[in-house]
Amino acid sequence: MGTPLRLIIGLGNPGRSYAPTRHNAGAWFVERLADKLKVELRSEARFHSLVGRTSASDGSDLRLAVPQNYMNESGFAVASLARFYRIASSEILVAHDELDLKPGSIKLKLGGGVAGHNGLKDVSAQLGTGDYWRLRIGIGHPRDTQLAQQEVVDYVLHPPRADERPLIDDAVARAIAIWPRLVAGDTERAMHELHTRPQRAEREVSAGKTAAASPAGTRGEGKGPRS
Repeated sequence: MGTPLRLIIGLGNPGRSYAPTRHNAGAWFVERLADKLKVELRSEARFHSLVGRTSASDGSDLRLAVPQNYMNESGFAVASLARFYRIASSEILVAHDELDLKPGSIKLKLGGGVAGHNGLKDVSAQLGTGDYWRLRIGIGHPRDTQLAQQEVVDYVLHPPRADERPLIDDAVARAIAIWPRLVAGDTERAMHELHTRPQRAEREVSAGKTAAASPAGTRGEGKGPRS
């Protein structure tokens, strides 16, 4: 059994205009988790975040937070929470949108690079390490769609297409389902269940191929969330 998590961060841009955009997928996860746990997210100015408190599996405090700085300034909120509550990087999970995963895909990993994500870049810089957990929520890349010529910054700052949002919601729901293992620090088991559970995206692609074979078948904000 690993170290229980004590801080769950959902990255995104603040404000109603950004709330439905792809770049806010991490915030969607924390908001849904807070709803499931019946935790109220309240504004805490000293942390520049919406913050909620509940209990971790070992009885210690667990905090959920959605930074209210723009994406490329997310690190202040994460680092200030970690310092104030003496939370180690290994006890932090940062949920974020991931261009390199298709909608409906979701991955959990510890550490790694930032892959051009300015939110992660700032979090790593402010923490002084990249050794924290990441929940990578697939939003797809414009090069893989009919929007291939669309700039990445423009892409992440628009809402998902109507056929993409249910896939992203399904991925977030699968992450919520493994929450008991995740919060207990049983990350190996959590990763196994998250990564091997049948995904809606895969089922729909498979169904589409079957139908085709049948005779009847037919980031954040203007400051540059991504570079």
